[in-house]
Amino acid sequence: MTKAKSLKAATKAPAKKKAAETVSAVGVLPDAELKDIVKSGAVFAEGGIKPDQIQPASLDLRLGKVAFRLRASFLPGKHVVADRLDDSLVMHTLDLTRGAVLETGCVYLVPLQERLKLPKDLSAAANPKSSTGRIDVFVRAVSDRARAFDGIPAGYQGELYAEISPRTFSVLARTGDRLLQLRIRRGVQTAVRDMTFSLDLHPTNSDIVGYRAKRHSRVIDLAAIGAHTVEDFWEPVRAREGRIVLDPGEFYILASKEKIVIPLDEAAEMAPIAPELGEFRAHYAGFFDPGFGVTHSKGKAVLEVRSRDVPFILEDGQPVGRLVFEKLTAKPDVPYGAAGSYSTYAGQGLRLSKYFEAAED
Repeated sequence: MTKAKSLKAATKAPAKKKAAETVSAVGVLPDAELKDIVKSGAVFAEGGIKPDQIQPASLDLRLGKVAFRLRASFLPGKHVVADRLDDSLVMHTLDLTRGAVLETGCVYLVPLQERLKLPKDLSAAANPKSSTGRIDVFVRAVSDRARAFDGIPAGYQGELYAEISPRTFSVLARTGDRLLQLRIRRGVQTAVRDMTFSLDLHPTNSDIVGYRAKRHSRVIDLAAIGAHTVEDFWEPVRAREGRIVLDPGEFYILASKEKIVIPLDEAAEMAPIAPELGEFRAHYAGFFDPGFGVTHSKGKAVLEVRSRDVPFILEDGQPVGRLVFEKLTAKPDVPYGAAGSYSTYAGQGLRLSKYFEAAED
């Protein structure tokens, strides 16, 4: 072997090894790998995937052209979803290309623009986007033959749907609106650690510790970012001696006492704590991208809280939830909150959804 050939072989060998290591890595896929699988056709949509749909470790999903008003929520089980959409289940159909109001107390099913053709080593899971959860719109993903919401099995090939149920505010939705985000994972989901977080009822800049949603408010236009007046939809919550009382069935926005920091090689998801710790639920959305809180002095968890059946007292410092951390296959090229990222809530304190005028404690 000549010296030139020997040098050429030596420079190629490490590259092959690195590629093999990347393919075999287990965990949530970061932005660079999400772009790769979009290019491969594993995630596709008519008209393509837009660059700003790709987050540090998740992919925004977009509403399609129609919404089916359902009699009731359902899981397809052994069926393809489209085969279930007959007169026994669908009450009427709404045209989202022209915009349509999704009303509180109703259940809708919307085919998403994105479809999947996952290889056998990739699975996926969905969460409501933070902006969705903070307006009390309950959203979850449905796939063909699913026996559970939000989970997409490895190797899945088919359509995706969003089940949407506004709880407090009716919303004006259109084709292309983004209410869900998708994480794609190689291998089995494995938690590397978890963290319990508590409630902050001692604000620093005002006496406001949270917000309670006003019922029978106007419709929220999902295309009108920052255009809704806070007072039309929310009333401030003030703590007395570090304590508040949750009213049954009411929806609250509160914040964690702890600063949340998500390392660049991990992602995290909110999970409920033991139910015996209280008669409330403290999260609807709850996926944290890598880099959240890393480059900002503030970075709290915003909590979507609802009391279940009875009035319930919450106190400052009371445990209300936990974060479950999971490894990424690699660090993202653009972490959450970094320059060039599409980050809305980097460095947040007590923060309402992006649809409202800025109002933060």
